Amino acid sequence: MEAIKIRTDQAVSGMIVAADVYTPNDQLLITKGTRLDDRVITKLRFYNIYGLSVYKGEPQEESYLEKLRKTPEFKKFNQTYVETISELESGFQKVAEGEGSIDIDSLLKGTDKVLSQGRSGLHIFEMLHVIRDYDDMTYVHCLNVSLICNVFAGWLKMSKEETKILTLAGLFHDIGKMLVPREIITKAGRLTAEEFEEIKLHTVKGFQILKDLDIDVRVKYAALMHHERCDGSGYPNGFKSDQIENFSKIVAIADVYDAMTSNRIYRKAICPFDVVESFEKDGFLKFDPGYLMVFLERISQCYLHNEVCLNDGRIGEVVMINKFALSRPVIRCGDTFIDLSKEHDLTIESIL
Repeated sequence: MEAIKIRTDQAVSGMIVAADVYTPNDQLLITKGTRLDDRVITKLRFYNIYGLSVYKGEPQEESYLEKLRKTPEFKKFNQTYVETISELESGFQKVAEGEGSIDIDSLLKGTDKVLSQGRSGLHIFEMLHVIRDYDDMTYVHCLNVSLICNVFAGWLKMSKEETKILTLAGLFHDIGKMLVPREIITKAGRLTAEEFEEIKLHTVKGFQILKDLDIDVRVKYAALMHHERCDGSGYPNGFKSDQIENFSKIVAIADVYDAMTSNRIYRKAICPFDVVESFEKDGFLKFDPGYLMVFLERISQCYLHNEVCLNDGRIGEVVMINKFALSRPVIRCGDTFIDLSKEHDLTIESIL
């Protein structure tokens, strides 16, 4: 697909961005494959972006996710999400500053309110994908992992009480990062060996924050063990599979998925299908295969019928998930069907 350069004042909703757009200080602003809408165009103008590359042709119909962003249900979800993040930030900051204990019931009610805005696990993941523009601070990540854990619990057919505990484990898994120097957490460049060792301590610090609270011990273990890996390559203790508590194994999968699909200071969000591929290649040694298989099969189904941009610039719809190659579905581009499990030079670059 041919790309052309246009001025920002020529941009109209429906155009597809043909190359990443950066701010004058070299921060990623908009990724290739993004379909322009009023919000994105306003963003371009706000950051004084005078020109960009788009694919030549008539503006196409809005994608499903763009339409979802404009619905009353998404606006309500977004409002509840922002309010819950604010409550979580306030609660975590009090702990970090030694001003008091955590109001667990209040924070869990906030998570429940966000979950109540979704019709199903699929719908929650759609909402999270639309909302990815938020800065990825610790409390945003914790809320996302909590929501993912709640949906994951449903996929695993957990009881109501187990679901509550796993949701709480996701919410508090990274609370120890509130005691790590902010300049390390927000550093844009590569961490030094000393800084990485400091980051790794957030697991122990999180356990220390939670250890005396009246909550299920599995929540405390999740803070301590969510970076342990079944092959012994994790931290802080290098535990292997049978030494890692089961809820910690589940939180670990949700944690990695959200971290990789979120924008970070040092890199842009990774396409969910690339994340699934990474799990398929290396994940079954590092993560519990029973939990991981369930997660990958269900998460892949979440993106069925979504519009995607391929690495050759073509836009298509995910129409079928390949059971034995979950990261390489069948894509319909116009009247052409492309089976990515057989077209090894083609990949999904982004979900639109």
